Amino acid sequence: MSNIDARDRLILALDVPSADEAERLLSLVEERVRFVKIGLELFTAAGPEVVRRAMARGQRIFLDLKFLDIEETVRRATAQVAELGVEFLTVHANRKALLAAVEGRRAGGGESRLRLLAVTVLTNFDAGDLRDMGIQWSVADLVAARAKLAAETGCDGVVASGEEPATIRQKVGDKLLIVTPGIRPAGKGADEHARVTTPTQAIKAGADYLVVGRPIRDASDPGAAVEVVVSEMQAAFNARGLIT
Repeated sequence: MSNIDARDRLILALDVPSADEAERLLSLVEERVRFVKIGLELFTAAGPEVVRRAMARGQRIFLDLKFLDIEETVRRATAQVAELGVEFLTVHANRKALLAAVEGRRAGGGESRLRLLAVTVLTNFDAGDLRDMGIQWSVADLVAARAKLAAETGCDGVVASGEEPATIRQKVGDKLLIVTPGIRPAGKGADEHARVTTPTQAIKAGADYLVVGRPIRDASDPGAAVEVVVSEMQAAFNARGLIT
């Protein structure tokens, strides 16, 4: 049986328009959630203060800002994030940006617990979207190449859909954490995601953390929805732990 506590591996996406809405959602799930994702919408509305407020409630923080800019900007911004005490930060899988983020983390304090996650391919992209961008690779090949780049540049993990963990593990082994968004419990819609998986599918494939937003946020009882997801995740981690 796995010794992983699934509740530590569920990340609730606080995809809401204000700090007050974030507080309301956190109140509904109470202590059932230990890790939250703050993305562009909420961070734009409420800034670093919403990070501090969530941390004051005992939450671990995944800051999903997907940095991609000139090196100096990425370096300085990452240093600011490191000083906040955030645990995860996303950076697009561009070599210069990743290297700058690694430098910025160091500048933000040697004791920083910040882990850098390279964004491989957004979960709403498919092969057609890549062709529109002039990329001829398949989604799986591009994800694998970007995971290898993340490992080479000193990142701690990647963000990838639940379809890709097995491919990533083949490419880089267990060197990287795999954080998987686009998770939908069985029977739930895909929304705008092109590549969605259930918690069981993603964990079986090798994902370490799952990001879940709308299935919890929009549930009539968000706390109960958390328990359903955690239960499925725990069963999947336990099953994976039995595999030799």
